[in-house]
Amino acid sequence: MRLFSKLADIWRHEELRNKIVITLGLILVYRIGSFIVLPGVNPDALSATTSGLGGLLALFTGGAFTRASIFALGIMPYISASIIVQLMSIAVPAVQKLQAEGESGRKKITQGTRFLTIAISLVQAPGYLASTVASVPGAVVNPSTFWWFSSVMIIVSSTLVIMWLGERITEKGVGNGISLLIMIGIIASFPQSLIQEFQHPDSTIYFFLVEIAFFLIVIGASVALVQGIRKVPVQMAKLQQADNMMPSGSGARSFIPLKVNSSGVMPIIFAQAIMFVPLYMTQSESLQGNAFLQSLSDFNGVGYNVLFFFMIVAFTYFYTAITVNPNQMADDLKRQNSFVPGIKPGRATAEFLDDILSKITLPGAIFLGFIAILPAIVFNLGLTHSQSFSIFFGGTSLLIMVGVILDTLQQIESYLLSRHYDGLMKSGKMRSRSQSPVGGLGG
Repeated sequence: MRLFSKLADIWRHEELRNKIVITLGLILVYRIGSFIVLPGVNPDALSATTSGLGGLLALFTGGAFTRASIFALGIMPYISASIIVQLMSIAVPAVQKLQAEGESGRKKITQGTRFLTIAISLVQAPGYLASTVASVPGAVVNPSTFWWFSSVMIIVSSTLVIMWLGERITEKGVGNGISLLIMIGIIASFPQSLIQEFQHPDSTIYFFLVEIAFFLIVIGASVALVQGIRKVPVQMAKLQQADNMMPSGSGARSFIPLKVNSSGVMPIIFAQAIMFVPLYMTQSESLQGNAFLQSLSDFNGVGYNVLFFFMIVAFTYFYTAITVNPNQMADDLKRQNSFVPGIKPGRATAEFLDDILSKITLPGAIFLGFIAILPAIVFNLGLTHSQSFSIFFGGTSLLIMVGVILDTLQQIESYLLSRHYDGLMKSGKMRSRSQSPVGGLGG
């Protein structure tokens, strides 16, 4: 009943309703594009299944990767470009200077990310066509030079269209557009994977119900990881009310919410993008038989999952360091005449916050890495029968879905909350002075 009440509130909120309609419309465009096959390609000749990291690429693109769609590369080139730019923001002084310029610097960085996305797409598109499309007998009707050139241009242009769709969703819709497009690609294959697991010859109704129960437990653990916080108490030294200044002992109390996983799903996305590199390298003839690279391309292999785990832990610390600044937080507290009880303002407060952040980030990073490699664990132990369903059993897909859904729901809730306050102002007894029945007193 409460769900229907929330849906009714959303529908009555005109601005929120329009944003949701725009978001759904742009997502529909993305899904339609994922089914449009490149000209001159016979989709029936292509393999419908892809294993290893190629299967993850197919997962992130909603199946466009295996269909030779114009959206075959999905949003991954943009993610790779974002990773490179964020690494440059630490190592390159010129990029750091742009970040310090505020809005104008941010626009220049965004523009640079777009150009870098084009460059990465120009490299990945021919590699994808050579390894996944042209290498399949009968897949390309006429593999001429014109077909290669036109296909590369179409894939690169389509990648830019996806990037544009994500930016428009972020600007005019609800939620983070890039994250939503990744999530939609993942969710698109979930019903089919669930059916395959249920219809597997070795699966029984009892085993399937146990799987679903454990799946819900993993979802609950993922939600706890995303929403877990450490509250650091804050005391306001003085509280000003009207013309009186209250004594320091009666200041207001508050807290700083330090998230256990401040970096969200970005460490997994970063690590996953880098783990695609061995897959591309093994497509070349000279490296195709390299045992080490093959082990790093095996989604269920020990080498892949160990490296993936440690990369997630490292990226969690890295992304937390660039997004959460204890020195800035300490300066803000000092300017607001606030302090952490028992800690001196300034540098001591910054060190105290940094110490707490380091302590809560370690278990958060380890748990994040464990959830990320859980699909390989449950599949190798025989807890799931199909590879496609085990991918959702934790891992990148589940954490992205949980993180994006929670973030989007929080944005919707904030819109509803603002409407609630607007409703109180319009329907309450308080009126603005301009509406005062005695003219001229409104000032």
